[in-house]
Amino acid sequence: MNTKQLWKNCLMEIETGISKANFSTWFKNTSIIKEDTGIIYIGVPNEFVRDWLMNKYHKLITKTIADAYENMRAVEYTIIKIENSKQETTIINETVDKELPLKDLYINPEDNLNPRYHFNSFIVGTFNELAYAAAQAIIESPGTKYNPFFIYGGTGLGKTHLIQAVGNSIKNKYPDKKVHYMTLERFATDFVNSLQNNKANSFKEKYRRYDLLIIDDIQFIGKMEKIQEELFHTFNTFHENNKQIIFSSDKHPNYIPELADRLKSRFAAGMIVDISEPEYESRLAILKVKLREVNIDLDQEIIEYVAGAVQGNIRELEGSLNLIVCQYRLKNKPLSLPEVKNLLKNNMRPKKNMAIKDVVKIVSEYYKLEESSVYEKTRKKEIVKARQVVMYLLREDFNVSYPLIGQKLGGKDHTTVIHSCLKIKKDLKNDPGLLQELEQMRIMFK
Repeated sequence: MNTKQLWKNCLMEIETGISKANFSTWFKNTSIIKEDTGIIYIGVPNEFVRDWLMNKYHKLITKTIADAYENMRAVEYTIIKIENSKQETTIINETVDKELPLKDLYINPEDNLNPRYHFNSFIVGTFNELAYAAAQAIIESPGTKYNPFFIYGGTGLGKTHLIQAVGNSIKNKYPDKKVHYMTLERFATDFVNSLQNNKANSFKEKYRRYDLLIIDDIQFIGKMEKIQEELFHTFNTFHENNKQIIFSSDKHPNYIPELADRLKSRFAAGMIVDISEPEYESRLAILKVKLREVNIDLDQEIIEYVAGAVQGNIRELEGSLNLIVCQYRLKNKPLSLPEVKNLLKNNMRPKKNMAIKDVVKIVSEYYKLEESSVYEKTRKKEIVKARQVVMYLLREDFNVSYPLIGQKLGGKDHTTVIHSCLKIKKDLKNDPGLLQELEQMRIMFK
């Protein structure tokens, strides 16, 4: 295997997914030293870079190499010393940080599951408790409850952790059951290859022998008619034989473009549940778990500050914590709150900021209404609902004052706005469909 070319190809792919500054800082002077029985050894210039790659980019690196080299089992990081005068590379340390045991870096080639994804480190909060409860029910009785299980939500919210944890739990609880995790891209690639090689039957036999099939990133299936057809038949086979199938997506199946109605119907027949962004208490718990994993103590006021300041997804939260941990190790001493604030000021995403007319535009387009109708005095049910949703989102997501909302939406009194917001809040408690509608609109705000 040409490791130099492999790493060159991987770097080209990695560079497209991160900022130029981060790529230059963390991937300069890295290389693949060797490959041994499926383990890829990446050489790095120092311990600081090694820790950063392991904490921040390990998943990206692993996925990129796995896509380019199908025999990959795991990735390890090795500190090397580059002698400029002789252009020689000397390995000075082949141990991986004790806080990340080698066994935790392995991806099982038989089922593609990463053993680092388990429920012991999975934080449950109001943002994901329904998804968690459904997952536990599936583990207790796979194939008979919530089949299929369809989980959706934005990036970095723990969907992959949850579905892989289900796979690992079922594998441990039922050793005889065959479990397999994959992305939709891999499923599609395997299917196309089977057609090109006249091995369609082999493809069907391969996937239908599993007892649990987990397919990640299903949202990309919309325009793949042949893949939709094959997935439909695969699902039917699973369902008829009480075998479990799990999907994850960044959006509800009703909003996956060009998804066949029969697949929407199959998804709806099981359990469809979303994961939202974690609330403050959950963010606090996540930080504490991550700190235990890396064996570092931070002052409570710092943990509380980070939990309050970083209000995005779990991945953003972990990224901010990684910055603090790396700075902690570099200085070899605890950081003060002012130092943490300064460290994170460029790492936090700005608060949502959007013009009122843009919110009206998104809601109107979603409900297929003319923008102007939202401002009009009318009692048409569909327009009243859209206007109330606009008011609710302006208040809840953008903190616009009641009087200003009323003024901008046709000169309504602020009490009318308050009533509209309370009406939507009440409806959300009894109408899961409305909640899904709002989540889809919120995705369009980003």
